[in-house]
Formats: sequence, structure tokens, C-alpha cells
Amino acid sequence: MRNHITGNIYHILSRGVDKRKIFLDDRDHLRFIHDLFEFNDTNPISNINYFFQQNHKSTTKQQYTAIARRYIEPSERKARKLLIELLAFTLMPNHYHLLIKPRFDNGISKFMKRLNMGYARYFNEKYERSGALFEGRYKSIAINTEPHFLHIPYYIHLNPLDLYMPEWRERKIKNHSLAMKFLKQYRWSSFSDYINIKNFPSVTQRDFLLNFYGGTEEYKKYISTWMQDINIEDFKKLTLE
Repeated sequence: MRNHITGNIYHILSRGVDKRKIFLDDRDHLRFIHDLFEFNDTNPISNINYFFQQNHKSTTKQQYTAIARRYIEPSERKARKLLIELLAFTLMPNHYHLLIKPRFDNGISKFMKRLNMGYARYFNEKYERSGALFEGRYKSIAINTEPHFLHIPYYIHLNPLDLYMPEWRERKIKNHSLAMKFLKQYRWSSFSDYINIKNFPSVTQRDFLLNFYGGTEEYKKYISTWMQDINIEDFKKLTLE
């Protein structure tokens, strides 16, 4: 068990084995986001596989998203007791980033075991494969300095630009408004919820960071500035990639 201290903040990264893709379609993304919500609970996890059976293949993308959201945000269910506060997340084709604050000393270990094992089981059953899906244990780094704390949410939320404008890492983006438009429309991240565009708001606990940054408009302004000014080479030693 890793020594995660209650109340500290940790950047978590988990990558597909041999850097393989771990999200192949929208349903995979939705299943993982569902798991981010459902497994974050000290209560025993009920059998959830019935909900995401492959008989949903005929369901349209819009219908599937609506069904997933109804399940993630039901009107009546037993109140959760969170294992961790999920401050931010981004899903990429072959890996994912989480920013986590544990509520219990073993909160991260328990949550991550549920998350990776549960999703790997779903993925292997769906795609009729066997064996490990993730590359060993997840990587984890404590956020111990002010510069690290200030920059890591921006870094996590800007990762999707690798799919659209990879030159962002070298500060060579020519059209920053297009970059921001892409980030707002990228569904598999908590960024849109941070700037008051409802996506999957029940999955993350955003008050802590939004209070620090001064609210949604300030966060949007700061991340736009950071995208233009940050030197990723200086920041690399603070990341897990």
C-alpha cells in the first residue's frame, strides 16, 4: 500500500500496457467516467455491470450519454461517503490523469484498485481479450510545492491539446481562441465543468480549487494565460510523463 497522506493532493497517471489505447469509443469513456463516480464510495459496490451491457450497442451516442448521466446522477440513491476528492481529471486515448485528495489514509489505494480493476474487467469482456490492460501500478506524485500546486490543474486540463495542437507544449500555438474552443468541447475532461459548462459535474469536487483561483471566470482566464506563457520544459520535472 502506498503512503498517501489524508488531505494531501496527488497527481495520478495510469497508462495502457505497451502504450495501447484504453478508450476505443465513446461508451468506453462514459463507462470510465461512470466508474470514477461509482467507485468513489466507502460503501460496498453493488453489481453495476448490468447497466453497461453490450446490448446498448444499438443505442445512439446521445441516448447513451443521457442514460449514463441518469445513472451517475440519480435522484434517489444511498448517499455516498467519498474515499477521495476527485479535483480534476482528463482522459486521453492511452492514459488518464487524475488530481486527487484522499479523505482516508488508504483512500487512494482502495479507489485506484477498484477503478483500474473494474474498468479492465469491463474492457476485456467487451473486446474479448485477456491479460493486463494497464502498465503496472499507477504512477503517483505528491503536490508539495506552491508552483506545483499552481500549475498542475492547468497541465492536466491542457493535455487534450496533444490531440489537436501538440505544439502547445512548445508555446507555438498560433490561434489561442481555437485551442480554448477545443478544450471547451472536449468531453472527457473536467475542464468544462470548471468553467461552468455542465458536463459531468457530480463526478468531481471542484470547490477547493475554484475557491483558490477565484471562481470559474478567473480559472478560465488563468488557464488561457498559462497556455500562452508556460515553459513546459521547466515544468516537466513536476509531471509524471
